[in-house]
Amino acid sequence: MKAFSTGPSVMRAARRVAIFSDAPDWHARRLTSALAARGVACHTMSLMDCAIETGAACGLAIPGFEDALPDGALIRLISSGTLEQITLRLGMIHALEALDVPTYNDARAIERTVDKSMTSFLLHRAGIPTPPTWVTENAEHARHIVEREIAAGEKIVVKPLFGSQGNGIVLLESPELPAGEAVAGTYYLQRYIDTGAGRWHDWRILVVGGRAIAAMIRRGKHWITNVMQGAECERVAAEGEPAALAIAAARATGAAYAGVDIVRDSDGRFLVLEVNSVPAWKGLQSVTDFDVAQAIVDDFLTGLPGKRPRAAAS
Repeated sequence: MKAFSTGPSVMRAARRVAIFSDAPDWHARRLTSALAARGVACHTMSLMDCAIETGAACGLAIPGFEDALPDGALIRLISSGTLEQITLRLGMIHALEALDVPTYNDARAIERTVDKSMTSFLLHRAGIPTPPTWVTENAEHARHIVEREIAAGEKIVVKPLFGSQGNGIVLLESPELPAGEAVAGTYYLQRYIDTGAGRWHDWRILVVGGRAIAAMIRRGKHWITNVMQGAECERVAAEGEPAALAIAAARATGAAYAGVDIVRDSDGRFLVLEVNSVPAWKGLQSVTDFDVAQAIVDDFLTGLPGKRPRAAAS
Protein backbone atom coordinates (compact mmCIF):
# COMPACT_ATOMS: atom_id res chain seq x y z
CA MET A 1 0.00 0.00 0.00
CA LYS A 2 1.41 3.37 -0.91
CA ALA A 3 2.11 6.04 1.68
CA PHE A 4 -0.48 8.79 1.91
CA SER A 5 -0.38 12.31 3.28
CA THR A 6 -2.91 13.31 5.93
CA GLY A 7 -6.25 14.38 4.50
CA PRO A 8 -9.03 15.04 6.99
CA SER A 9 -11.73 15.03 4.29
CA VAL A 10 -10.77 11.45 3.43
CA MET A 11 -10.64 10.45 7.08
CA ARG A 12 -14.19 11.72 7.66
CA ALA A 13 -15.41 9.40 4.89
CA ALA A 14 -14.11 6.27 6.67
CA ARG A 15 -16.75 4.29 8.53
CA ARG A 16 -15.67 0.96 9.99
CA VAL A 17 -12.44 -0.96 9.70
CA ALA A 18 -11.05 -4.35 10.67
CA ILE A 19 -8.02 -4.95 12.86
CA PHE A 20 -6.49 -8.39 12.38
CA SER A 21 -4.82 -9.55 15.58
CA ASP A 22 -4.96 -12.83 17.47
CA ALA A 23 -6.20 -11.06 20.60
CA PRO A 24 -7.10 -7.54 21.70
CA ASP A 25 -3.57 -7.07 23.04
CA TRP A 26 -1.86 -3.81 24.00
CA HIS A 27 -1.19 -2.93 20.37
CA ALA A 28 -4.73 -3.68 19.17
CA ARG A 29 -6.16 -1.61 22.04
CA ARG A 30 -3.92 1.32 21.14
CA LEU A 31 -5.02 1.12 17.51
CA THR A 32 -8.67 0.94 18.57
CA SER A 33 -8.27 4.06 20.70
CA ALA A 34 -6.48 5.89 17.90
CA LEU A 35 -9.27 5.02 15.46
CA ALA A 36 -11.91 6.14 17.96
CA ALA A 37 -10.10 9.46 18.32
CA ARG A 38 -10.71 9.96 14.60
CA GLY A 39 -14.35 8.90 14.83
CA VAL A 40 -13.80 5.52 13.18
CA ALA A 41 -15.31 2.30 14.56
CA CYS A 42 -13.42 -0.95 14.29
CA HIS A 43 -13.73 -4.64 15.01
CA THR A 44 -10.78 -6.83 16.04
CA MET A 45 -10.54 -10.45 15.03
CA SER A 46 -7.96 -13.06 14.10
CA LEU A 47 -7.29 -14.04 10.53
CA MET A 48 -7.72 -17.58 11.83
CA ASP A 49 -11.41 -16.83 12.39
CA CYS A 50 -11.95 -15.69 8.79
CA ALA A 51 -12.75 -17.93 5.86
CA ILE A 52 -13.09 -18.03 2.11
CA GLU A 53 -16.68 -19.01 1.33
CA THR A 54 -17.78 -19.14 -2.28
CA GLY A 55 -21.40 -19.26 -1.16
CA ALA A 56 -21.11 -15.71 0.16
CA ALA A 57 -21.67 -12.85 -2.26
CA CYS A 58 -18.18 -11.42 -1.78
CA GLY A 59 -16.52 -14.83 -1.31
CA LEU A 60 -15.36 -14.10 2.24
CA ALA A 61 -16.67 -14.66 5.76
CA ILE A 62 -15.29 -12.08 8.20
CA PRO A 63 -16.64 -12.00 11.78
CA GLY A 64 -18.30 -8.66 12.52
CA PHE A 65 -18.63 -7.82 8.83
CA GLU A 66 -21.47 -10.10 7.78
CA ASP A 67 -23.45 -7.28 6.13
CA ALA A 68 -20.68 -5.13 4.68
CA LEU A 69 -17.04 -5.27 3.78
CA PRO A 70 -14.71 -3.28 6.02
CA ASP A 71 -13.63 0.12 4.72
CA GLY A 72 -10.06 -0.96 5.35
CA ALA A 73 -8.01 -3.49 7.31
CA LEU A 74 -5.08 -2.95 9.67
CA ILE A 75 -2.86 -6.04 9.81
CA ARG A 76 -1.54 -6.11 13.35
CA LEU A 77 -0.41 -9.74 13.54
CA ILE A 78 -0.16 -12.89 11.46
CA SER A 79 0.56 -15.78 13.80
CA SER A 80 3.02 -18.53 13.06
CA GLY A 81 1.62 -21.76 11.67
CA THR A 82 2.04 -24.32 8.94
CA LEU A 83 2.84 -23.23 5.41
CA GLU A 84 -0.78 -23.97 4.52
CA GLN A 85 -2.12 -21.84 7.39
CA ILE A 86 0.14 -18.90 6.56
CA THR A 87 -0.79 -19.19 2.88
CA LEU A 88 -4.50 -19.07 3.74
CA ARG A 89 -4.10 -16.04 6.02
CA LEU A 90 -2.16 -14.16 3.39
CA GLY A 91 -4.75 -15.28 0.86
CA MET A 92 -7.44 -13.60 2.96
CA ILE A 93 -5.51 -10.31 2.74
CA HIS A 94 -5.05 -10.74 -1.02
CA ALA A 95 -8.79 -11.43 -1.33
CA LEU A 96 -9.66 -8.22 0.53
CA GLU A 97 -7.40 -6.28 -1.81
CA ALA A 98 -9.08 -7.93 -4.81
CA LEU A 99 -12.36 -6.58 -3.38
CA ASP A 100 -10.81 -3.08 -3.25
CA VAL A 101 -10.48 -3.07 0.54
CA PRO A 102 -7.24 -1.22 1.43
CA THR A 103 -4.96 -3.24 3.72
CA TYR A 104 -2.14 -1.87 5.84
CA ASN A 105 0.41 -3.26 5.27
CA ASP A 106 -0.62 -4.91 2.06
CA ALA A 107 -0.10 -8.60 1.38
CA ARG A 108 2.90 -8.17 -0.92
CA ALA A 109 4.81 -6.08 1.60
CA ILE A 110 4.07 -8.61 4.32
CA GLU A 111 5.18 -11.49 2.11
CA ARG A 112 8.42 -9.72 1.19
CA THR A 113 9.35 -9.06 4.82
CA VAL A 114 8.09 -12.25 6.47
CA ASP A 115 10.49 -14.08 4.14
CA LYS A 116 13.91 -12.93 5.33
CA SER A 117 15.57 -14.22 2.16
CA MET A 118 13.43 -11.97 -0.05
CA THR A 119 14.03 -9.02 2.28
CA SER A 120 17.79 -9.54 1.96
CA PHE A 121 17.53 -9.82 -1.82
CA LEU A 122 15.44 -6.64 -2.15
CA LEU A 123 17.74 -4.66 0.15
CA HIS A 124 20.79 -5.79 -1.82
CA ARG A 125 19.08 -5.01 -5.13
CA ALA A 126 18.26 -1.50 -3.90
CA GLY A 127 21.89 -0.90 -2.90
CA ILE A 128 21.08 -0.75 0.81
CA PRO A 129 24.03 -1.94 2.92
CA THR A 130 23.41 -5.18 4.83
CA PRO A 131 25.70 -7.80 6.38
CA PRO A 132 26.83 -10.48 3.91
CA THR A 133 24.00 -13.04 3.74
CA TRP A 134 23.54 -16.47 2.17
CA VAL A 135 20.35 -18.51 1.92
CA THR A 136 20.34 -22.08 0.65
CA GLU A 137 18.63 -25.45 1.07
CA ASN A 138 21.89 -27.27 0.27
CA ALA A 139 23.53 -28.34 3.54
CA GLU A 140 26.93 -28.86 1.88
CA HIS A 141 26.83 -25.38 0.37
CA ALA A 142 25.87 -23.95 3.78
CA ARG A 143 28.67 -25.88 5.49
CA HIS A 144 31.21 -24.59 2.98
CA ILE A 145 30.11 -20.98 3.65
CA VAL A 146 30.30 -21.42 7.42
CA GLU A 147 33.72 -23.11 7.28
CA ARG A 148 35.07 -20.34 5.04
CA GLU A 149 33.71 -17.57 7.29
CA ILE A 150 34.93 -19.19 10.52
CA ALA A 151 38.39 -19.72 8.98
CA ALA A 152 38.45 -16.00 8.15
CA GLY A 153 37.75 -15.14 11.79
CA GLU A 154 34.07 -14.34 11.35
CA LYS A 155 31.02 -15.64 13.17
CA ILE A 156 27.75 -16.62 11.52
CA VAL A 157 24.19 -16.03 12.66
CA VAL A 158 21.67 -18.68 11.62
CA LYS A 159 18.10 -17.35 11.55
CA PRO A 160 14.76 -18.99 10.85
CA LEU A 161 13.52 -17.91 7.44
CA PHE A 162 10.20 -17.07 9.12
CA GLY A 163 10.52 -15.79 12.67
CA SER A 164 10.49 -12.75 14.92
CA GLN A 165 11.43 -11.34 18.33
CA GLY A 166 14.82 -13.05 18.30
CA ASN A 167 13.41 -16.56 18.60
CA GLY A 168 15.32 -19.47 17.09
CA ILE A 169 18.47 -17.47 16.27
CA VAL A 170 21.80 -19.29 16.71
CA LEU A 171 25.35 -17.87 16.71
CA LEU A 172 27.98 -20.15 15.17
CA GLU A 173 31.57 -19.77 16.32
CA SER A 174 32.65 -23.17 14.98
CA PRO A 175 31.85 -24.79 11.63
CA GLU A 176 29.10 -27.02 13.05
CA LEU A 177 25.78 -26.52 11.29
CA PRO A 178 22.42 -27.00 13.01
CA ALA A 179 20.59 -30.10 11.84
CA GLY A 180 18.42 -29.57 8.77
CA GLU A 181 15.19 -30.20 10.69
CA ALA A 182 16.16 -27.49 13.20
CA VAL A 183 16.11 -24.89 10.40
CA ALA A 184 13.16 -26.35 8.49
CA GLY A 185 15.52 -27.41 5.71
CA THR A 186 16.58 -23.85 4.88
CA TYR A 187 19.83 -22.19 5.94
CA TYR A 188 19.65 -18.42 6.33
CA LEU A 189 23.22 -17.42 7.17
CA GLN A 190 24.30 -13.88 7.98
CA ARG A 191 27.70 -12.59 9.04
CA TYR A 192 27.62 -11.58 12.70
CA ILE A 193 28.22 -7.88 13.33
CA ASP A 194 29.87 -7.50 16.71
CA THR A 195 28.87 -4.31 18.53
CA GLY A 196 31.08 -5.12 21.52
CA ALA A 197 30.86 -7.65 24.35
CA GLY A 198 28.72 -6.17 27.11
CA ARG A 199 27.71 -3.32 24.78
CA TRP A 200 25.38 -5.22 22.45
CA HIS A 201 23.01 -2.81 20.77
CA ASP A 202 21.19 -1.92 17.59
CA TRP A 203 18.75 0.70 16.29
CA ARG A 204 15.01 0.19 15.77
CA ILE A 205 13.52 2.91 13.58
CA LEU A 206 9.81 3.15 12.82
CA VAL A 207 8.93 4.37 9.34
CA VAL A 208 5.35 5.50 8.68
CA GLY A 209 4.18 6.95 5.37
CA GLY A 210 7.71 7.39 4.05
CA ARG A 211 8.98 9.21 7.17
CA ALA A 212 11.11 8.03 10.07
CA ILE A 213 8.86 9.05 12.96
CA ALA A 214 10.60 7.49 15.98
CA ALA A 215 13.79 5.68 16.88
CA MET A 216 15.49 3.97 19.77
CA ILE A 217 18.66 2.08 20.58
CA ARG A 218 18.03 -1.37 22.02
CA ARG A 219 20.74 -2.39 24.49
CA GLY A 220 20.75 -6.14 24.98
CA LYS A 221 21.78 -8.29 27.91
CA HIS A 222 23.38 -10.55 25.32
CA TRP A 223 24.02 -10.45 21.60
CA ILE A 224 20.31 -10.76 20.73
CA THR A 225 18.92 -7.25 21.20
CA ASN A 226 15.15 -7.71 20.84
CA VAL A 227 12.99 -6.11 23.53
CA MET A 228 11.21 -9.45 24.08
CA GLN A 229 14.65 -10.90 24.88
CA GLY A 230 15.20 -8.36 27.66
CA ALA A 231 16.84 -5.44 25.82
CA GLU A 232 16.50 -1.96 27.32
CA CYS A 233 15.20 0.91 25.18
CA GLU A 234 16.97 4.25 24.85
CA ARG A 235 15.43 7.14 22.94
CA VAL A 236 17.39 8.61 20.05
CA ALA A 237 16.49 11.08 17.32
CA ALA A 238 15.00 9.61 14.15
CA GLU A 239 17.40 11.40 11.85
CA GLY A 240 20.65 11.15 9.95
CA GLU A 241 21.99 8.11 8.12
CA PRO A 242 20.10 5.46 10.14
CA ALA A 243 16.78 7.20 9.43
CA ALA A 244 17.59 7.54 5.72
CA LEU A 245 18.49 3.84 5.53
CA ALA A 246 15.27 2.86 7.33
CA ILE A 247 13.17 4.90 4.88
CA ALA A 248 14.99 3.33 1.93
CA ALA A 249 14.53 -0.17 3.37
CA ALA A 250 10.77 0.34 3.84
CA ARG A 251 10.53 1.64 0.28
CA ALA A 252 12.51 -1.31 -1.11
CA THR A 253 10.12 -3.81 0.48
CA GLY A 254 7.00 -1.79 -0.35
CA ALA A 255 6.01 -1.34 3.30
CA ALA A 256 3.82 1.66 4.13
CA TYR A 257 4.95 1.31 7.72
CA ALA A 258 7.79 -0.79 9.12
CA GLY A 259 10.12 -1.33 12.01
CA VAL A 260 13.64 -1.40 10.61
CA ASP A 261 16.56 -2.89 12.55
CA ILE A 262 19.97 -1.35 11.92
CA VAL A 263 23.41 -2.12 13.32
CA ARG A 264 26.77 -0.33 13.03
CA ASP A 265 29.92 -2.33 12.35
CA SER A 266 33.44 -1.77 13.68
CA ASP A 267 34.20 0.54 10.73
CA GLY A 268 31.28 2.79 11.64
CA ARG A 269 29.06 1.69 8.74
CA PHE A 270 25.33 1.38 9.30
CA LEU A 271 23.82 -1.86 8.00
CA VAL A 272 20.16 -2.88 7.77
CA LEU A 273 19.49 -6.23 9.44
CA GLU A 274 15.74 -6.70 9.04
CA VAL A 275 12.50 -5.03 7.99
CA ASN A 276 9.35 -5.89 9.95
CA SER A 277 6.05 -5.03 8.27
CA VAL A 278 3.95 -6.00 11.30
CA PRO A 279 6.16 -4.40 13.97
CA ALA A 280 5.48 -4.20 17.67
CA TRP A 281 6.12 -0.76 19.14
CA LYS A 282 5.47 -1.07 22.88
CA GLY A 283 9.15 -0.64 23.67
CA LEU A 284 9.44 2.31 21.30
CA GLN A 285 6.35 3.95 22.78
CA SER A 286 7.98 3.80 26.23
CA VAL A 287 10.68 6.23 25.07
CA THR A 288 8.58 8.33 22.67
CA ASP A 289 6.46 11.34 23.63
CA PHE A 290 3.82 11.18 20.90
CA ASP A 291 1.25 8.45 20.24
CA VAL A 292 2.77 5.97 17.81
CA ALA A 293 -0.56 4.21 17.20
CA GLN A 294 -2.15 7.53 16.23
CA ALA A 295 0.57 8.17 13.65
CA ILE A 296 0.02 4.70 12.17
CA VAL A 297 -3.76 5.12 12.14
CA ASP A 298 -3.62 8.59 10.57
CA ASP A 299 -1.48 7.31 7.70
CA PHE A 300 -3.77 4.29 7.27
CA LEU A 301 -6.96 6.38 7.24
CA THR A 302 -5.77 8.73 4.56
CA GLY A 303 -5.57 5.76 2.20
CA LEU A 304 -9.21 4.81 2.62
CA PRO A 305 -11.79 5.62 -0.06
CA GLY A 306 -15.00 7.50 0.60
CA LYS A 307 -18.35 5.77 0.85
CA ARG A 308 -18.11 2.10 -0.12
CA PRO A 309 -21.08 0.07 -1.40
CA ARG A 310 -22.41 -2.45 1.08
CA ALA A 311 -21.87 -6.10 0.28
CA ALA A 312 -24.84 -7.88 -1.21
CA ALA A 313 -26.58 -10.37 1.05
CA SER A 314 -25.53 -13.96 0.54
